[in-house]
Amino acid sequence: MKFPKRIQPLIDDGLVDEVISQLMSGKEATIYVVRCGAEIRCAKVYKEVNQRSFKKAVEYQEGRKGRNSRRARAMEKGSKFGRNQQEAAWQNAEVDALYRLANAGVRVPKAYGCFDGVLLMELITNDEGHVAPRLNDVCMTTELAVKDHAVVMNYVKQMLCAGIVHGDLSEFNVLVDDYGPVIIDLPQAVDAAGNNNAKAMLERDVNNISTYYGQFAPELLSSQYAKEIWALFEDGELHPETELTGRFEDSEEAADVDVVMQEIKAAFAEEQERQERIREAAGLE
Repeated sequence: MKFPKRIQPLIDDGLVDEVISQLMSGKEATIYVVRCGAEIRCAKVYKEVNQRSFKKAVEYQEGRKGRNSRRARAMEKGSKFGRNQQEAAWQNAEVDALYRLANAGVRVPKAYGCFDGVLLMELITNDEGHVAPRLNDVCMTTELAVKDHAVVMNYVKQMLCAGIVHGDLSEFNVLVDDYGPVIIDLPQAVDAAGNNNAKAMLERDVNNISTYYGQFAPELLSSQYAKEIWALFEDGELHPETELTGRFEDSEEAADVDVVMQEIKAAFAEEQERQERIREAAGLE
């Protein structure tokens, strides 16, 4: 069958023995089923930047650092070299996220490496060997919806504990095999601490998932997992073993402006006194 030229070097190097079929084509890549020795895997071939339709990529790249200052400057200037480095960063972000999340206990496809724009990964299948369906193609009982929703919320928590927000999580980026949900598609994963959009992205991720599962278990529609998870994260109280409740109460206690102003004035006066003592000690007065 006809396949992208990017896969040919992997065949030449013995990393891929055969391209079996095209599995799907998405907004940033095309997925192929390939044979690697005795194993069946998938090869994610990233599209060129001018062919991708992924919107607002800049929002996702905020906080990603180049590996050296020359690369960082080139990426900022938008030179050809910089664009190539930006593409490499976009592709490497996914394989890095896959390794980090697997270590954090999140179910993701096993990564075998990224080679010049081709990511080799585990092919998620059911026990019969058929490719696992995406969540949007799965119908379920209320009981299973509640159970699997809790699993995905736990994964969102584990991701954030690892410093990562998926950024594009929805029923289209979750596979379901015989053992439950598997998180996929992570090239846009963001640094939770380094990206100003991380909170909004996490809220969108959680709301997308809750809305889908809420079709089968309406009680999930009123859950507050996004606010709960982020509040714990901001307070430094989010840990892998943290048990989530899906409940959150906004603080209705208004800030006492007078008390705040008094504290600011006291701190200013204390600093002024400190500076005065330093000048006196230095013999400047």
